[in-house]
Amino acid sequence: MRSRRHDPKSGCGVEATLSVVGGLWKPLILFHLLGGKLRFMELTRRIPTATQRMLTLQLRELEEDGVLVRHVYPQVPPKVEYELTEFGRTLAPVLRTLRDWGATYLRARGIEPNPLPGRSPKASPRGPTRAR
Repeated sequence: MRSRRHDPKSGCGVEATLSVVGGLWKPLILFHLLGGKLRFMELTRRIPTATQRMLTLQLRELEEDGVLVRHVYPQVPPKVEYELTEFGRTLAPVLRTLRDWGATYLRARGIEPNPLPGRSPKASPRGPTRAR
């Protein structure tokens, strides 16, 4: 297990949550995976400002924490997909609330939120079509 900046044994739910999903790239990775399995290169296209090395590190940590699973298919060229676990999918309302809050924040400052990279403006910003 990796060392953490926050000790989840402290009993603080906020610290425990941030120790798993905190950082610049993890919430974006998780939000994009709400729509289903994605290959590594698709994640790099959807999060172009993150380096491949940083995405790899963040994906490994999320896998260690049990919120996503990495599927490796025995073929040439190698095929690797990432998918949220059942436990990881419980983060959906949290991630959608973060997205909604951020959109409200931007609008309050006169900035129109952009649609998510990799999705058309007409695509549902809520991910899979499920009730909130």
